Amino acid sequence: MRHNLPYAAPDQVIGLLGGSFDPPHAGHQHISREALRRFGLDRVWWLVSPGNPLKARGPAPLERRVAAARALVRHPRIQITDIEARIGTRYTAETLQAMMRLYPRVRFVWLMGADNLAQFHRWDQWEWIMDNVPVGVLARPGDRLSARRSRAAAHYARWRIPGRWSQMLGHASTPAWCFVNVPMLDISSTEIRASGRWG
Repeated sequence: MRHNLPYAAPDQVIGLLGGSFDPPHAGHQHISREALRRFGLDRVWWLVSPGNPLKARGPAPLERRVAAARALVRHPRIQITDIEARIGTRYTAETLQAMMRLYPRVRFVWLMGADNLAQFHRWDQWEWIMDNVPVGVLARPGDRLSARRSRAAAHYARWRIPGRWSQMLGHASTPAWCFVNVPMLDISSTEIRASGRWG
């Protein structure tokens, strides 16, 4: 089952940025670099998903999105993967469960934009994710208030790590999550598709 899966050394802290990346863009790259710095990560892996269960319309073919991501990213500590397609998982919780079995000595941090935190309670097994994997939330333009008032933020308020201690996130006992405000690029995959630049 390890065939063509990314390598991680024992005790490394790996940030996982999941999504359809339809298409990948500079904003994804920017929050990956910020996550490396703010959360003290050894690496960030992009999990380019076969499809988003919350979206009715499917994305561009996986191979195209992975190739575009690899062409875009030129950072030694950011790795592009199609691990969900390889291990046959569809939902984030089952992906994380499989990865924790495959990499028992690696510490994972789930990364998301503040827009995802705002609707995180709609995700399959969202409480299991919060209870078992540290979560790093990076603020995006216009999403800070709805994220801070979200059901997930309220439910897990007592386990929030202050932004000034964000470097501790990868080694914190779960549940643990941290919300950081970072300079953001106001760009989205939706806007790129709408402009016709990603046919």
